[in-house]
Amino acid sequence: MEVILIKTLQFVASLSLLVLIHEFGHYITARIFKIRVEKFYIFFNPWFSLYKRKVGETEYGIGWLPLGGYVSLAGMIDESMNAEQMQQPPQPWEFRTKPAWQRLIVMLAGIAMNVLFAMFLYSMILFTWGEQYYHNDDVKHGYEFTAQGEELGFKDGDHFVSIDGKPIGNILDINKMLIITESDREVVVSRDGEMQTLVLPLERLVAMRQDNSIVDFFQPIIPFVVDEVKSEEALAAGLMAGDELVKVDGVEVSNFMKGKELIAEAKGRNAEVEVLRSGEPVVLSLPVNEEGQIGVMIKMIEPRITEYGFFESIPAGIRRGGEQIASYWEQLKMIVNPETKSYKEVGGFIAIGNIFPESWNWRSFWSLTAFISVALAIMNLLPIPGLDGGHALFTLWEVITRRKPSDKFLEVMQYIGMALLLLLLIYANGNDILKLFN
Repeated sequence: MEVILIKTLQFVASLSLLVLIHEFGHYITARIFKIRVEKFYIFFNPWFSLYKRKVGETEYGIGWLPLGGYVSLAGMIDESMNAEQMQQPPQPWEFRTKPAWQRLIVMLAGIAMNVLFAMFLYSMILFTWGEQYYHNDDVKHGYEFTAQGEELGFKDGDHFVSIDGKPIGNILDINKMLIITESDREVVVSRDGEMQTLVLPLERLVAMRQDNSIVDFFQPIIPFVVDEVKSEEALAAGLMAGDELVKVDGVEVSNFMKGKELIAEAKGRNAEVEVLRSGEPVVLSLPVNEEGQIGVMIKMIEPRITEYGFFESIPAGIRRGGEQIASYWEQLKMIVNPETKSYKEVGGFIAIGNIFPESWNWRSFWSLTAFISVALAIMNLLPIPGLDGGHALFTLWEVITRRKPSDKFLEVMQYIGMALLLLLLIYANGNDILKLFN
């Protein structure tokens, strides 16, 4: 229950902040162009509001339905569907009386604010914490693979070299490049000193993505090399830092995880352990405690850390934001491509909430908020009536043709757009519920 509460708090805090940033973009540009702002709401407020207060000409409030937010502008057909106002004579403070270029800026300002905010967050994350990652070159012993990985043609010990001709740097890029694809992937691995090319079929990648096995079908091989001996009993038994476990009770240890499993099987007794010390085998009798441990720290892969000064972090954050925009756009293209079947993976509030960690971590919170800000910007840019992209499309049409769509047409399109968004909302959250039952 505590985990659900923490995830929910992070999700609500992130969404509230992003809605505020997005709607403020519309609000401030409308005020700059002297358009009257009638309402400024975080979350929607059908029937009633959790809080509202009128200051000047604007009602500020918090709704109870966390599906977004809205700024209601005088003389505009939007979520308020105030058709009565549109039948009155146009006034100079209304949205509809402003030049098309001003209306276009107001419509796109929310999207621009989300993009700028994401880039700002990425810059501050890099400035505060730097960039920490595990590099493919530091995986000296290659990777081990699950049964699904072996079915794709991989073998334990293979080392990734490139995917579709792109060399691998950050280990996390491997999954990203395999998950975000609309075609077969050509993967080059180094195997026993020779280059091997594997072609991973799209349909197989789609299946693994849908059952989530693609997320962890490989992991770096980490030998069981002792970095530090913590246990007095292990020290007394003769174990030393630098020793590499190669056998436990006569069973070969291929990596750290295998050694950990074999040691756990010997809990509460002494295990006969063979280690390599300066290349020579040494046999020891090591006591294993009731938790199935021998009391050592293992030499792991060291992360690479890039630190950024304040002025260095700004272009780096902009670049990171651009990469996220490109990545999310590719994911959207996959959703509309029936071959990838990505439409089955569209998620709603539960899916979004689940990406937050189980304990509060500021670095994760701001990173995920930046990512959701990018997603919110791109989703709002889609040319769907009711979204900013739909409003912008009709305004662009007016600029090009010099013919303004009628209020009746815009009203009908608004209803259609709201219906489409409602269906999408039901579908996405329905997917979440089905996944819970499955």
